[in-house]
Amino acid sequence: MATERLTMLNIREILRQKWMLERSHREVAASIGRSPGMVGQTMIRAKAAGLDWAAVEKLGDLELETKLYGPRAAAGESRPMPDAAWLHDELHRDGVTLELLHMEYLAKEPQGYRYTQFCKHYRDWVDGQRISMRQIHKGGEKTFVDFSGKRPSITDRLTGEKIPVELFVAVLGASSYTYAEATRSQKLTDWLSAHVHALEFFEGATTALVPDQLRSAVTVPCRYEPEINRSYLELSQHYGMVVLPARPRKPKDKAKVETAVRLAQRWILAVIRNEIFYSLAELNTRIRELLVVFNERPMRYYGNESRRERYLRLDKPHLKPLPATRFDLCEWRVCKPNIDYHVEVEKHFYSVLYTLRHHQLDVRIGTATVEVYLHGERVAAHKRSFEPYQFTTIKEHMPKAHQAHADYSPSRVIAWGKAIGPKTGELFEKILAERPHPEQGFRACMGILRLAKKGGYEKERLEAACTRALALGLRSRRQIESVLKRGLDKMPLPKTFDTQPTKQLVHENVRGAAYYDDEEIPSC
Repeated sequence: MATERLTMLNIREILRQKWMLERSHREVAASIGRSPGMVGQTMIRAKAAGLDWAAVEKLGDLELETKLYGPRAAAGESRPMPDAAWLHDELHRDGVTLELLHMEYLAKEPQGYRYTQFCKHYRDWVDGQRISMRQIHKGGEKTFVDFSGKRPSITDRLTGEKIPVELFVAVLGASSYTYAEATRSQKLTDWLSAHVHALEFFEGATTALVPDQLRSAVTVPCRYEPEINRSYLELSQHYGMVVLPARPRKPKDKAKVETAVRLAQRWILAVIRNEIFYSLAELNTRIRELLVVFNERPMRYYGNESRRERYLRLDKPHLKPLPATRFDLCEWRVCKPNIDYHVEVEKHFYSVLYTLRHHQLDVRIGTATVEVYLHGERVAAHKRSFEPYQFTTIKEHMPKAHQAHADYSPSRVIAWGKAIGPKTGELFEKILAERPHPEQGFRACMGILRLAKKGGYEKERLEAACTRALALGLRSRRQIESVLKRGLDKMPLPKTFDTQPTKQLVHENVRGAAYYDDEEIPSC
């Protein structure tokens, strides 16, 4: 027939260009309007038949066809049918094609169907199966994940209230081996945690994850270029996987998990519908029991082979080993430090270098650590704290003036005062005691000490000035300096001040040039 004649002409042209002209598969395919794969398979058949170009030139079309594809069956002769289910299984293996399977079929059945009819029988069988079976997924290639629309529940032991929870389902593409777990919600931490448990259940990682475009997986949904959630992306990188979100409103993209979810509802949720669970742990223990039964059930579409048997044969050998460390569940946020160069994470404050207080920073919140990044580079790392309204500060993040404060304590500051004299130490005690927080008095005390160190006043004069300040109720550095500048420390105190210090002769409104001086905290 003309169609067969054209096919044989194409075959001869493929062999001629490859053997005589030594052209590449792509060049030959482009010249005859066929695929490079067809060119490659034709060359495999010709070499298997022991042909070369000299031998091909001597053969007629029927002889060449017989050499490549086997003899035609006589009219009315029955031919052995290919095992379509077995073919479907074999196609899940890496590098296996229908062309190769047909060659193996003819090696066993020389009178079998030629390639076109062989493919037609297989495709007719596939069209009669479920949608999820029509897609061919290679072993270890994809893990499909989703939440079930129907939800289980746990019961509050005190009130008897039914609390709905979520059912997470993961299924391997080639074997349909299934994992299920109840989670509190569909939030990011539950989503990531369920993935970790699923991969540990499968004892390995596939090449790709195929989720729906829910928010925990995709931050910006898009048919063509969805933006993957950063934490989810980090999980996939930890396990050496890629994320391939299903297209919105395209259930066929994730038909495997759609079927798995439906079966989980039938063989898990329906079975436990009358059972009561008082905790998520109880519920998941029961789900694990039913998972074993579900994965061991024979599947008639696959010759009564179970999901676990198919998993061991198709998926397990191709799964990548899990990393030595489990993925640290994390959440990413964008933060801008406050004026005090701290970022807030769940009501706790963590320091960053003070020069970064005007920058937008990425914060990675792990289970045990909080890390801060600027343009992808880590600039701070802290042990995570769950104490609200407290500060975790690294001294090196502070300005130099603030760093001096970091080493102060009330007892240390008072001791420095007592080194000048007992009245100076007593004054420091009162200054610290009268502040809402002792640290607020550090600056005033250090300013007073600076009068002796850099102001040029002798310790004896400073001690006398502090004695006078105690009597008059003076508490600031400016007031003490005013006493020293005016020489009041050398004057005796009126006796009335010793018992009733109600009248202040020196106060903050008595100002001099020193009022405008820089009051940076001195080093001690």
